[in-house]
Amino acid sequence: MKIQQKLKMEEYDDVNVLTADFQLLFNNAKAYYKPDSPEYKAACKLWELYLRTKNEFVQKGDAEEEDEDEEGHDSQELSSPGYLKEILEQLLEAVAVATNPSGRLISELFQKLPSKVQYPDYYAIIKEPIDLKTIAQRIQNGTYKSIHAMAKDIDLLAKNAKTYNEPGSQVFKDANAIKKIFNMKKAEIEHSELAKSSLRLRTPSNLTASKLTGPSSQGKGSVGDERNSSNKYYRNKRSAQGDRLSAITMALQYGSESDEDAALAAAARYEGESEAESITSFMDTSNPLYQLYDTVRSCRNNQGQLISEPFFQLPSKKKYPDYYQQIKTPISLQQIRAKLKNHEYETLDQLEADLNLMFENAKRYNVPNSAIYKRVLKMQQVMQAKKKELARRDDIEDGDSMISSATSDTGSSKRKSKKNMRKQRMKILYNAVLEARESGTGRRLCDLFMVKPSKKDYPDYYKIILEPMDLKMIEHNIRNDKYVGEEAMIDDMKLMFRNARHYNEEGSQVYNDAHMLEKILKEKRKELGPLPEDDDVASPKLKLSRKSGISPKKSKYMTPMQQKLNEVYEAVKNYTDKRGRRLSAIFLRLPSRSELPDYYITIKKPVDMEKIRSHMMANKYQDIDSMVEDFVMMFNNACTYNEPESLIYKDALVLHKVLLETRREIEGDEDSHVPNVTLLIQELIHNLFVSVMSHQDDEGRCYSDSLAEIPAVDPNFPNKPPLTFDIIRKNVENNRYRRLDLFQENMFEVLERARRMNRTDSEIYEDAVELQQFFIKIRDELCKNGEILLSPALSYTTKHLHNDVEKEKKEKLPKEIEEDKLKREEEKREAEKSEDSSGSAGLSSLHRTYSQDCSFKNSMYHVGDYVYVEPAEANLQPHIVCIERLWEDSAGEKWLYGCWFYRPNETFHLATRKFLEKEVFKSDYYNKVPVSKILGKCVVMFVKEYFKLCPENFRDEDVYVCESRYSAKTKSFKKIKLWTMPVSSVRFVPRDVPLPVVRVASVFANTDKAEEEKHSETLDDSKVGESILHLEKDKEDVPVEMSNGEPGCHYFEQLCYNDMWLKVGDCVFIKSHGLVRPRVGRIEKMWVRDGAAYFFGPIFIHPEETEHEPTKMFYKKEVFLSNLEETCPMTCILGKCAVLSFKDFLCCRPTEISENDVFLCESRYNESDKQMKKFKGLKRFSLSAKVVDDEIYYFRKPIVPQKEPSPLLEKKIQQLEAKFAELEGGDEDMEEMGEEEGDITETPSIPQLQTPLSSELDIMPYTPPQSTPKSVKGSTKKEGSKRKINMSGYILFSSEMRAVIKAQHPDYSFGELSRLVGTEWRNLEATKKAEYEGVIGQNVSPMVGTPAPGASPFGQQIGILGPPGQQAPPPYPGQSPVTQPVMQQPSTPMFVSPPPKTQRLLHSEAYLKYIEGLSAESNSISKWDQTLAARRRDVHLSKEQESRLPSHWLKSKGAHTTMADALWRLRDLMLRDTLNIRQAYNIENV
Repeated sequence: MKIQQKLKMEEYDDVNVLTADFQLLFNNAKAYYKPDSPEYKAACKLWELYLRTKNEFVQKGDAEEEDEDEEGHDSQELSSPGYLKEILEQLLEAVAVATNPSGRLISELFQKLPSKVQYPDYYAIIKEPIDLKTIAQRIQNGTYKSIHAMAKDIDLLAKNAKTYNEPGSQVFKDANAIKKIFNMKKAEIEHSELAKSSLRLRTPSNLTASKLTGPSSQGKGSVGDERNSSNKYYRNKRSAQGDRLSAITMALQYGSESDEDAALAAAARYEGESEAESITSFMDTSNPLYQLYDTVRSCRNNQGQLISEPFFQLPSKKKYPDYYQQIKTPISLQQIRAKLKNHEYETLDQLEADLNLMFENAKRYNVPNSAIYKRVLKMQQVMQAKKKELARRDDIEDGDSMISSATSDTGSSKRKSKKNMRKQRMKILYNAVLEARESGTGRRLCDLFMVKPSKKDYPDYYKIILEPMDLKMIEHNIRNDKYVGEEAMIDDMKLMFRNARHYNEEGSQVYNDAHMLEKILKEKRKELGPLPEDDDVASPKLKLSRKSGISPKKSKYMTPMQQKLNEVYEAVKNYTDKRGRRLSAIFLRLPSRSELPDYYITIKKPVDMEKIRSHMMANKYQDIDSMVEDFVMMFNNACTYNEPESLIYKDALVLHKVLLETRREIEGDEDSHVPNVTLLIQELIHNLFVSVMSHQDDEGRCYSDSLAEIPAVDPNFPNKPPLTFDIIRKNVENNRYRRLDLFQENMFEVLERARRMNRTDSEIYEDAVELQQFFIKIRDELCKNGEILLSPALSYTTKHLHNDVEKEKKEKLPKEIEEDKLKREEEKREAEKSEDSSGSAGLSSLHRTYSQDCSFKNSMYHVGDYVYVEPAEANLQPHIVCIERLWEDSAGEKWLYGCWFYRPNETFHLATRKFLEKEVFKSDYYNKVPVSKILGKCVVMFVKEYFKLCPENFRDEDVYVCESRYSAKTKSFKKIKLWTMPVSSVRFVPRDVPLPVVRVASVFANTDKAEEEKHSETLDDSKVGESILHLEKDKEDVPVEMSNGEPGCHYFEQLCYNDMWLKVGDCVFIKSHGLVRPRVGRIEKMWVRDGAAYFFGPIFIHPEETEHEPTKMFYKKEVFLSNLEETCPMTCILGKCAVLSFKDFLCCRPTEISENDVFLCESRYNESDKQMKKFKGLKRFSLSAKVVDDEIYYFRKPIVPQKEPSPLLEKKIQQLEAKFAELEGGDEDMEEMGEEEGDITETPSIPQLQTPLSSELDIMPYTPPQSTPKSVKGSTKKEGSKRKINMSGYILFSSEMRAVIKAQHPDYSFGELSRLVGTEWRNLEATKKAEYEGVIGQNVSPMVGTPAPGASPFGQQIGILGPPGQQAPPPYPGQSPVTQPVMQQPSTPMFVSPPPKTQRLLHSEAYLKYIEGLSAESNSISKWDQTLAARRRDVHLSKEQESRLPSHWLKSKGAHTTMADALWRLRDLMLRDTLNIRQAYNIENV
């Protein structure tokens, strides 16, 4: 399969390379299978078949090629220079203008060399760079003497491209195509010159060449005729296309003006040309789906760089595993391209949905200010603009085709069938509706009828309208012949107009447009005349059912972010209280400047819900937080302008709470996104420990195995606690390490002990150094050199390690050399003594006869042979000995002297150590043995030869491998670097198949397993309590000198108090009395005086300790740096915490502090002016080197903290609800009393009072203070329809205090005065408040339905006061006349209810002026007699006066020209009703 793939990719340039691959394939098969297997025989046969086939083709091909080359060279050599130049230019033209089936120029990237700036490595890889520009110059200069010379340069061009680019890339394919095109054109020219036959057949390759290069020359006749005709052809072609050829050559010769532009274009082609080509191969480029995809994929920035490159493929799961945890539906351009190829997209909306999903995934995973996030925003804008362009183009094409087909009906109607005539009539009628415009403005009347209303924006539409219809659906039915007749289409049109009139109010724009369009449709149908043949009209029973599954065009797709934004908006907009009142009504639109001019002076950034919705529809919100910020600003504005006791204030707080709860439901708890630093540190330490302990050499031996036998206590430091790798492993498993530097100290302590206690040339020493180097390497990789974890441990590098090792070796080497010298002398003496003691008393070495070999029991033994020697005990395995000397003593007995080799079970080693199969170890034990104890021969081979060679005539069980030497004295192993054993007489031959390297467990592994488990259980039981505690790094008290310190005080930078280590700059919890949470303090100084410890520093306070608006939001765990600095005893410290600046809080954490104890601080709270001001950052401290710094873990991606509501919000809402419930309770009682009285007595009928006000004026519901009607017929319940003016002591207090404050601060605005009044009321004592409530209680009766003596609420509301002794009329309407006390003119100003207004403030400026206008001297508030005599024609108002008119009393001006006319009409109606009441109740003297 691999060879086939290489053939497809055209990677074989030579037959020899192909032959080598086949040979390797068959040799591998023969090496793996046995010689007698069928696979082995098949490999042999296939190889022979391949060689025969190769010889047949190659020899034949070589002969033909030689002949052609000779003839070709001859013909080229004989050609004239001018004629040769023509041929070369034709060859160059064939390459330069060749295109692929989609029209792409193949040679574009080969015309100029890549830029050295953009591709510097190209010139390091390619030694002979060349391009088509260079080839064109050489043609012009006459450098080429033959076609063969140019062919070499073309081959070099293709070879360079294939060397630099990967196989399968588009450039790789283009290089092969250029080479193939050149060879085909070259063969075409040569065959036309040298053809033997009169007619040449065209092969498929010729056809391809003709497609790529254009028409080729063909002729008939003899060779001479062929040559002459071809010469004529080339000359004619040169003369006819001389300009074009010269242009191509010159273009290639001089190239473009900018090398960098060409490099950029080349880079763009390199990045994904193959993908674009593959798409165009299966999809038409005019397809809107392809155009939208290609627009996104080809999106570039201002510098021309491709910005869609990161979206070509999904991120690597190995590099970005958390991406697939956060992103549940990953998608890339590659997957979208595959869907396009499989035709899975039917509409642009579906493709846009997938592209938006890809963009939202990127925006969710990446930080808003990152480069990829900005690319997403740019690509989304480009995509939306392209989508609109394609949709507009489609509409224009559809409209044009429909109009043209409709207008062409006049000339050809007689020749068309009846069916087409009916369809043409329907198109004409449809276009008449489509093109209808409003006279004067030119507005299209059908715009609102094109598509049905959105279900999300108008959910009630589909409850009211059971059969929705729009023009898009009608157009679809016309195009697809869904209508059996014209009447069916007319019925759908009428249904659409009827729906519009039914849903919209009479007089609205949509209502009028529907009426006008229906009229136009009737007139156009009347103009066309009757149907041509009524008999052909289908029965009404055959009309198209409107529920037959004909679906209109889908509404615009909403991205997941848009859906979330819409969900938040709708939650705030649709929230209602327990009475069903929609709280958001007052926030939908801002008040007009004429109504509340001071609002825009107080509020600097006004915003309403309509503005928020417009921003949402315009995709200006990139996340939910940006929308929440606007909502919060709106609620803050409401609380700033309105009084704390007002209803709007309370509504703003409630909606603010709803907003935050909705956001929390959608996005979830933000804490889940904060990485658990403690677990991450423990995971990092665990991975580091496992990596070090698993580190192996090339043969698979773990370096840590040799260190397992190190004693737990160093004899030089007996007081230190025991520490081994096993103890460290237990600590790691129990998660007792919270600091990397402490873990590193423990690991290095074990490794340094191993170095101290062993020789520098021992295996243990070398393994310890290797493990330390590997530890530092893996540590730096895991910490990314401080980018992830910043720790003091990183200060120790490999450079420090090498210095320490070199220093240690210099100290130990002289001692080791001296030890080796003494050891050799001792061994020499022991050997001489052993030899002398074993001989006879007077026998010397001269009586021995040494030889290189000897025979025993028909076997010959040589020096260097390995033999089995009889064991000392019967139950042991035979010893393995290498013969180093052979001799025969005077008694005729033969002896051998040699080195013993130990098996693994004959050594002391760790049970976890692994060994090679058949491994033995060279020992330091030498001795002599009688030859008679030899049991047989064996072979011990060095590890470097064992796996490749095998001894002849030896069984496998008698062949051993040796890799290390073993010291019985030190019980240690050390690898053998040089094999110095005597040369053996055994002959070795190569193995057919090299042996695999296999390591097996020790024989002690199983026997020690139970003991190890038992030991671990005992260890666990003894450290149950200890495993919970974290290990602490050794620290010391660090004193510091203070120049301005107090006498008797000892200052410290680092101090241990109550088993808690503290340093300057640490933050701690402080005991606080009366607060819910303990305060936070920062240690800036600490000292000890008379045995007691103290610290000094600033105090951080929590949000509930500050004064702020309830709508203000805070970050979770946010604190504020106060102006308060205190000196506290350390006895009040409850524990440690951390306070980070905003920047640090987003990206890092200290490793030893729990996440619950980490706080954020970005502002300072000034207690004097109650203001919060942001600062640049917290103070940093520079401490001495003895102080142990904190370890800091940096997040891979900054977190995005969410803000939470103020702790005062819920409390304030509860207070206001309780207040309003108390006030509303009395009103409800009066309502019930009024209703009961109304049931007893009927109101006299007054027919003339039934004035159809709603038809003439849209007047806000007027609600008398005595009762509130349950509903008003013909009007929708609006916000404020049940509002009552609730009298309270606060209103009386406000009227008095406002005048006082305004006198003191005349330049203050209304909003500022309101805030000061509210603050004074809150600070007022409870007794004073009760006094105001008591005063208001005496005068409140006229407001709640029981008129006080001398006052008629009804009379005062309509501006009429009856004379003394006149009985007051009952409240109108709904109450019967009852005996009332005689009305008396009040001696003091009274509270009079003004005309109601939706969401009126409890004490606006107008209301206060109204109150101030009451006096004892006047029996009326206004000059009513002048008002009665006023007429519209006599009064001329200026623009300023018109702006002050109470236009807010009316919702709209109705049918009147101006708002002033509407108010005059309202005044007339009120006067008429007043006179009617007078006549009905016989009221006189008015």
